Amino acid sequence: MKTLSLHGVDKIDLLAQPEVSEHINLFSAATSVFTDFKLLKPLVIKLNTAAVDVEHLMKQSHVRLKIVIDERGHFMGLVSLQMLHSQEMQKHVAQGFPREQLLLSDFMLPKSALKAIHFEDLLNARISDVVETLKRSQHQHCLVVDNKLNVIRGLISANDIVRKLKLSIDVNQNPSFMEIFDSIEKVKLAS
Repeated sequence: MKTLSLHGVDKIDLLAQPEVSEHINLFSAATSVFTDFKLLKPLVIKLNTAAVDVEHLMKQSHVRLKIVIDERGHFMGLVSLQMLHSQEMQKHVAQGFPREQLLLSDFMLPKSALKAIHFEDLLNARISDVVETLKRSQHQHCLVVDNKLNVIRGLISANDIVRKLKLSIDVNQNPSFMEIFDSIEKVKLAS
């Protein structure tokens, strides 16, 4: 083991910042709004977790989506904070299920109900292509699959598109891709 030298920072005034190579707009590469799981570890939760625990964890960590996995780490689906919203839980409780016994599997979107964009298609797409493709979707996320590796490669978030395009949509209202499309169309009509 070696000891590294420590240096004073009293003469340092600036922070390093990521370089922004270009302004992101509808015609920017779709990969600029893509969360790549090869670069960022996906946020996962086990299938058999109590729904109230998942809701609490997601609220506490300000996370809106988690990937659901089984005990072996296999992809099972998605769960969003909106799916776990208290009104949804109340519906189950009203049907006679104790709140503490409700599982994540009672609320998640199973993989059989999900669609995804192929990573290979995303590499040649623009943000506008993604918005056009997903304009009828009430969802807030879209998975991206890598067919060569046979894996979920990442996802595209409606919130990330709103932020990066600086759209006048409140991300706290959990916008869907449809709302993004509508917002962009309004801007086009006003121009």
